[in-house]
Amino acid sequence: MTRVAAIDCGTNSIRLLVADCDPATGELVDLDRRMTIVRLGQGVDRTGRLAPEALERTFAACREYAAVIKEHGAERLRFVATSASRDAENRDDFVRGVLDILGVEPEVITGDQEAEFSFTGATRELTGSDHLARPYLVVDIGGGSTEFVVGDDHVRAARSVDVGCVRMTERHLVVDGAVSDPPTAAQITAMRADIEAALDLAEQTVPLREARTLVGLAGSVTTVSAIAQELPEYDSAAIHHSRISHERVREITEWLLRSTHAERAAVPSMHPGRVDVIAAGALVLLSIMERIGAEEVVVSEHDILDGIAWSVA
Repeated sequence: MTRVAAIDCGTNSIRLLVADCDPATGELVDLDRRMTIVRLGQGVDRTGRLAPEALERTFAACREYAAVIKEHGAERLRFVATSASRDAENRDDFVRGVLDILGVEPEVITGDQEAEFSFTGATRELTGSDHLARPYLVVDIGGGSTEFVVGDDHVRAARSVDVGCVRMTERHLVVDGAVSDPPTAAQITAMRADIEAALDLAEQTVPLREARTLVGLAGSVTTVSAIAQELPEYDSAAIHHSRISHERVREITEWLLRSTHAERAAVPSMHPGRVDVIAAGALVLLSIMERIGAEEVVVSEHDILDGIAWSVA
């Protein structure tokens, strides 16, 4: 076993996994898995820069994670940064801050690399499964981008497009600095058009409709699963490998789009940092299911973070 630490810093959240990995057997044992909403991508779509307050929130989480990594005695650490830090003019400020705190330089990976990590993390334990048809389409709906990967035992095609729950919310649902509560029909139509254009772009590279099983990753998808199951609190074990029908996703998405901030915040499984962006994330998921004709989505709690851990091991 090799004890490794993996950090995934996205547009909306930063996550840590400390795990013991055995590449020979394919076993990965979690020692510590945690997530902090830092909204690093706050305003990036509009300004092209990382906001000072967003950087400070992220660095505070890094300091917390550094203590956890030291406590567990991880032998290796890999820090991967995705959409927001790819897009920002001042990403050097971000790189220097992480290096000072954690002693490693964040790797600002490409969308295609992000997609491959997501696929490995999500499907390593599914490969060879008798009850899930292949090829898989793995979709990782993040804050700033969504990754699409089609593969079976390995990646066949991958594409990252700039459609995510934070980016769509900030682009279409924010008026005078506040999220519309609830959004108007015109705002939803504009957001839907943006998502459909991104799906057209993804389909130029990835044969989305060839997939036999849709696997959904990240907070928007797992939150939809928690709502569908009416969980009294967020429960990773109940969410992992749950299956949510297309009809249930549609019902939840429509409710989220017509609900108020207070109504969404009252959902017991809803993380406070997702209240304003979950409707956009759910609409991305629904649009994907409609595009490929998926009857259900298989939800995975294992994703890019697990893929990063395996790459270190």
